Amino acid sequence: MSISMYRLTVPMFQRGLASLKTYLDKAEAYAKEKNIDPAILVAARLAPDMLPLSGQYQRASDTAKFALARLTATEAPKFEDNETTFEDLRERLAKTEAYLAGFSVEALEGTETRQITLPGKSGIVLPGDEYIATFALPNFYFHVATAHAILRSQGAPIGKRDYLG
Repeated sequence: MSISMYRLTVPMFQRGLASLKTYLDKAEAYAKEKNIDPAILVAARLAPDMLPLSGQYQRASDTAKFALARLTATEAPKFEDNETTFEDLRERLAKTEAYLAGFSVEALEGTETRQITLPGKSGIVLPGDEYIATFALPNFYFHVATAHAILRSQGAPIGKRDYLG
């Protein structure tokens, strides 16, 4: 029995975005409680050569929207990648959620065999189901988990239950 491409994408992305929203709520409350400038948390990173928290949100959003656009051979909305506040990040998540909500089960039927060229210079082409399973979902959850790790490293009280939803 196979899983539909819709179930493999839209609800999975929606769940991760919900975790990212929870992180923002908890990070904002933490910043207020500890009198931390929220900009410090938004700019925090795990290592100098890694993206900051804002970048993790941007890449998770991009991965979700571009995966569905590639599968359906449509254009994804373009976002500026200029978020610097918790509210900016919430807005980006809301726009991404609205985009995802526009996809129906029918829109994704048959996309498991659509040939998807991986982004970047690799030139690797995968069928849609392999693209989602081996690239899009792992990349998406990498950025969700990294956002989690950044906030934990800053002392924010988020845990595994927040990640799992």
